[in-house]
Amino acid sequence: MSKTKSGAKSGRKAKESRPAWKRFFSFIASPVVRRLILIIVVVVLLYVLWEDILTLFGYGLIIIAIALGTLVWMAWRRQFSIVKQMWNWVLGGISLACAVWGILAFFHGEGVLKDATLGGKIGQSIIMYSPDKVGGLLVAGLVLLGIILIIPRKCWNAAKNAWRLLAKVFRPRLRGIFSRRAPAKATSLEATSPEAGAVNEEEAKPAPSPSPPGWQSEHEPILTPGGWHLPPIDILDKPVEMKLDKDAIDQRARLIEEALASYGVEAKVVQINIGPTVTQFGVEPGWDKKYKEIREKGKNGSYETKVEEVSRTRVRVDRITSLANDLALALAAPSIRIEAPVPGAPVVGIEVPNTVFGSVALRGAIESAAFQKIKARSKLAIALGKGAGGEAVAADLTRMPHLLIAGATGSGKTVCLNSVICCLLLHNSPDDVRLIMIDPKRVELVTFNGVPQLLAPVVVDTDKAIKALRWLNQEMDSRYRQFAKAGARNIEGYNKDRTPGEGLPYLVLLIDELADLMMTASDEVEHTLCRLAQLARATGIHLVVATQRPSVDVVTGLIKANFPTRISFAVTSQVDSRTILDMVGAEKLLGRGDMLYMPTEASKPKRLQGSFVSDAEIERLVYFWGNQRQIEVSSVNFDEVAERLLGAQIAAPPDPLLEEAKRLAQDYRHVSTSFLQRRLRIGYPRAARLMEALQQAGLVEETPPETEKF
Repeated sequence: MSKTKSGAKSGRKAKESRPAWKRFFSFIASPVVRRLILIIVVVVLLYVLWEDILTLFGYGLIIIAIALGTLVWMAWRRQFSIVKQMWNWVLGGISLACAVWGILAFFHGEGVLKDATLGGKIGQSIIMYSPDKVGGLLVAGLVLLGIILIIPRKCWNAAKNAWRLLAKVFRPRLRGIFSRRAPAKATSLEATSPEAGAVNEEEAKPAPSPSPPGWQSEHEPILTPGGWHLPPIDILDKPVEMKLDKDAIDQRARLIEEALASYGVEAKVVQINIGPTVTQFGVEPGWDKKYKEIREKGKNGSYETKVEEVSRTRVRVDRITSLANDLALALAAPSIRIEAPVPGAPVVGIEVPNTVFGSVALRGAIESAAFQKIKARSKLAIALGKGAGGEAVAADLTRMPHLLIAGATGSGKTVCLNSVICCLLLHNSPDDVRLIMIDPKRVELVTFNGVPQLLAPVVVDTDKAIKALRWLNQEMDSRYRQFAKAGARNIEGYNKDRTPGEGLPYLVLLIDELADLMMTASDEVEHTLCRLAQLARATGIHLVVATQRPSVDVVTGLIKANFPTRISFAVTSQVDSRTILDMVGAEKLLGRGDMLYMPTEASKPKRLQGSFVSDAEIERLVYFWGNQRQIEVSSVNFDEVAERLLGAQIAAPPDPLLEEAKRLAQDYRHVSTSFLQRRLRIGYPRAARLMEALQQAGLVEETPPETEKF
């Protein structure tokens, strides 16, 4: 205390010892005195120059006073960041203030403002000294600019609605004028049909709008070169955004850090990716530190203990993954999945189910930038859904090139198939893509009966499904022969310079339940599917196969090897997960569209929430395509094709050894199947066929099977 008092006294003495003029200037330079002097100067200037200022600004001084007051308040509170965050409001307010200032310039004042206006000279300059229509237009423009800057989104929506209203009013009149002036041209498919002459002679009538009842589109359908109308995007329902409680998510992040710390694992949540079904917490492992105690003798003779860090090592990832069940208990979650590490990030991903599950609308996935980027270069773009971080995921079926889907009953396989089909129907006409659907369950894919993209009605009979696979195999060989004649490598090169009617469409085979086909004719189905998967990519034939029983007798090794791109929904055991993905993880999925997507180029599967399409949307889409009956498309009867293939097998060319067998039959008295085996050195089946040919030629008598000697 004595030191403090003495210091204060010495300070006062030092101040008193300074000269008087220095003390005066230090008093003048104090902040309070400076502000008081500034206020006095401003008041004196306003008093002296009041008339000139009022003539210059008019009642716009009120606007300036409000602006200066706002700036002083922001400087006092240090809230200049508001200007950066709400810059559009600032610019809009300035525009509206100028508009008010211009409106004041339309009225004449009294007194000092008798020769000017209420807005002063600045107000007159805003309306360009034109208190008539020109000034009114300038003020109206400033008001409109201010409103647009303050509420840009609502103004944009209002402009779009006004444009749509005008389009609805004037489009029918313009369409009627152009339909009377220009006759419609016959499409390439009509020109190749037998009735092309009759169609070309008559004036083509415009096709009616194929809109489903009770639904009106805000956009016009897109007309393709082949004469088809592609459905607009608003035939699908608008996505509904779901908002989660951010405070609850932050609380979960703290619980994860506390739970790991309680088990001796130092870690920190560095990123949070919120998805529709799960939230992925990116955990950065901490350090394991080792310390040692060092005793040192102090100055007063006592010993002090210090702790010194000896070494530090990063926490092993295995220590975090082994605590999956403990973290699920701490978070009160049914199950969690740990991705260690997250591809492209130095963190461990802990995926925790959300308290409220959200769905991914197909329209939202299609309107995403990821899908539009793929659609720009490929006709077979499909929207899969959204990832754990909410990012949209799309894929190109031509690069897969085949897709295998598996999952337990009710996990979302059929909805995934429906979304794939709807993506193809939304952006492709029958000139571009044709579909073959096999649905042994008879209740899932039959709703698509009637769309012109179907090559044949949905196949529900197992025998007919096998015939469809045989036809597809023959079509693949036929396309390869066409490519060889045209000198093309693949379907893109073949269709490069051809019109929509002359080119070959893509063929997509969709099988809803592979297990039923494998139970009926496993050998033929496996052989045909593997051959198509190996060779059909270049011909534009792609396979999408789904099964609810991913066991080794259904998803065999050959099928897995030829289907590199796979999707697994929730399964019942780790064995099924290993069968479809070659790793565990699918057994921890939550169902209802929660899936693991394994693309060809990835080493680990990616967790997605599959896109959802409702029955009402499918009905609208099927009605839209089924109502376009003005163009006939070709179809295939698989029964007739199977009979033709069987006849071709019966009328096979003769065996090259038949002439030698006839010579043996003429030289020897007794000829049997075993005799032909020995002399011609062939197997029993071929020798038996040669024996039947000799019997049909009458060179050998028919011998009963029980008397034939081997």
